Amino acid sequence: MIPFRSPYSLIQEDLFPDEWKCFVACLMLNCTTRKQVEKILPTFFGRWPNPKAFLQANKSNVERLISPLGFGKRRTQRLFEMTSKYAGGEWKHASELPGVGEYASRSWEIFFQNKLGDDLPNDGALALYWKWAKGTKNCVKNHKI
Repeated sequence: MIPFRSPYSLIQEDLFPDEWKCFVACLMLNCTTRKQVEKILPTFFGRWPNPKAFLQANKSNVERLISPLGFGKRRTQRLFEMTSKYAGGEWKHASELPGVGEYASRSWEIFFQNKLGDDLPNDGALALYWKWAKGTKNCVKNHKI
């Protein structure tokens, strides 16, 4: 099911239905701003549009591109670990993927599992989306609450 577009225009909404791209964006958003990430995503996905292409990437090229986000070496390593396990398909919940914390996990549940859940997300932007979705009749009707 395609999630309704919110007035908040989350990156997850822009990248839906590409699950891997949403995970990548969420990992990039850790400890940095959306504004910084939005500068990098088009180039990143232009070079590596899918997990297979990314796993063939030169790590130093990835690190160089994402270094303005901070934690370049660690973030690069996490992106490769996450993508490798993601592509392997041997996971059932987003939280099993390396580097996927609460934010990415809740994003996956909301946008890809169609589950809003009962608890308000800790992330501010995701919480705004969650409140909006809970209060929108059409959206609530189409989400498992």
